[in-house]
Amino acid sequence: MRNIFFALLALISSVSYSQEISIIPKPVKETIKKGEFVISSKTVMVAEGEDAKKAAAFLNDYLQDFYGFQLKIANQPGSNYIQLLTKKIFSSGTGDSYSMDVSKSAVKIEGNTHEATFYGVQTLIQLLPVEKSAKLKLPAIEVEDYPRFKYRGLMLDVGRHFMPLDFVKKYIDFIALHKMNRFHWHLTEDQGWRIEIKKYPKLTEIGSCRNGTIIGHHPGTGNDNEKNCGYYTQEQIREVVKYAADRYITIIPEIEMPGHSSAAIAAYPQLSCFPDESTAIAKGVTWAGDTTGKQVQQSWGVYDDVYCPSEYTFKFLEDVLDEVMQLFPSEYIHVGGDECPKTNWKRSTFCQNLIKEKGLKDEEGLQSYFIQRIEKYLNSKGKRIIGWDEILEGGIAPNATIMSWRGESGGIAAAKQHHNVIMTPGNYVYFDHAQSKKEDSLTIGGYLPLETVYYYNPVPAELGPAEQKFVLGAQANVWTEYMSNPGKVEYMIFPRLSALSEVLWSPNADKNFDDFLQRMQAQYKRYDLWNVKYNTKGIRKGE
Repeated sequence: MRNIFFALLALISSVSYSQEISIIPKPVKETIKKGEFVISSKTVMVAEGEDAKKAAAFLNDYLQDFYGFQLKIANQPGSNYIQLLTKKIFSSGTGDSYSMDVSKSAVKIEGNTHEATFYGVQTLIQLLPVEKSAKLKLPAIEVEDYPRFKYRGLMLDVGRHFMPLDFVKKYIDFIALHKMNRFHWHLTEDQGWRIEIKKYPKLTEIGSCRNGTIIGHHPGTGNDNEKNCGYYTQEQIREVVKYAADRYITIIPEIEMPGHSSAAIAAYPQLSCFPDESTAIAKGVTWAGDTTGKQVQQSWGVYDDVYCPSEYTFKFLEDVLDEVMQLFPSEYIHVGGDECPKTNWKRSTFCQNLIKEKGLKDEEGLQSYFIQRIEKYLNSKGKRIIGWDEILEGGIAPNATIMSWRGESGGIAAAKQHHNVIMTPGNYVYFDHAQSKKEDSLTIGGYLPLETVYYYNPVPAELGPAEQKFVLGAQANVWTEYMSNPGKVEYMIFPRLSALSEVLWSPNADKNFDDFLQRMQAQYKRYDLWNVKYNTKGIRKGE
């Protein structure tokens, strides 16, 4: 009877902890054990080497920010310690895998790579209580884990609405806390140029400011008549790049071309095929300030005034990209390529002559020529390009990676041509879309509840095994036409970012939305601990 009693007690303890263990994204394997580990200010962290100390610093910053204390870094374990290890010899086959063992006396995290050790720290954070305390109890558990995809990304558009530097860093922390590893930074747009280019100072003197912004949904009910300005200096960008690298996140900068280029054209009108024409104002838009000459756009949408494929433009872009490449160590540079109207190219004598001179079929071919010329330049500098799926039109650039946003068809076509693909279809991962049927804030439209994000599979069924390997992963896009401040961005990404993290990290076979929702109960409390805004509506399809 006594043995039965203790067995029952152990079972009850195990069930209790299983309810408390709410790791997102869900690990590949987790085994609950008996007992607990207690973190207090007396706990030490054992972290040898610079990379282990990066992971330790992240954990210490987290503990300080949300629990009010830090841990001492030591070279040797004590009686109560957290040990961060990375294997000296890489084990092939499992990539960024890690193991974690939480026992009564220690937490041991061992990664196959330095990145994997860092991901183990994110799992440890998921085990921490969601209430502030001087002593933090962790359930005893063993975890074996590794990511499903190697590209796990989140984009932020700072062109439509500039976001402060501190929030950009916070956004990078959100990416890290969800075991994601790519930050796609959309830096140029019709409505604002956000990166300092020393050779072309007017890009920030003129292109980083617009005289006003429409009120309400495009074309708007008026104009706020307020200057909207902002850009990042090169020194600030270096700071952000290092901040991301310390979290094993690669920043992929986007310099949009040949469309979405009104801000650059406002600064340097010669980039337009029609430099003497004033900027066209969209129908129904109330304009603030001067309407003559080239202007930074004040409303959303797509505009006809795009880069002219002239030698002046190509020299300008090469100069810009030279400075961008000095700032961002990323293998990839994103060159946009989406939503480029051909209206001005069709009526431009220069463009029509260029089409004939180069033996191109039409304006689609001219866009392909434009992108391929930029790709060739970037390849010569050791870089590769990413472009939206429109760069497939007229013939894809030889070494380009495709971001498939207009559904999955572009990604499928590119994978079948043996090009790398990042899936980012609007109907699954556009976080600017409404989260519920009765959305209580202004959005661009669309409908994307949490359940739809959770059940997304980035590998289309149309691809065979040999083609599936070209799908590197996926990312969510956060376009900010209707997100004018950091709080609105947070509200639009949470909780959908948590669902996406599980899509990109966890095995696809064991998807269970009810289980995910149960684990989300603790995650909502963690959002509260982080003091971020989040949505609680639009959870299931149809809501």
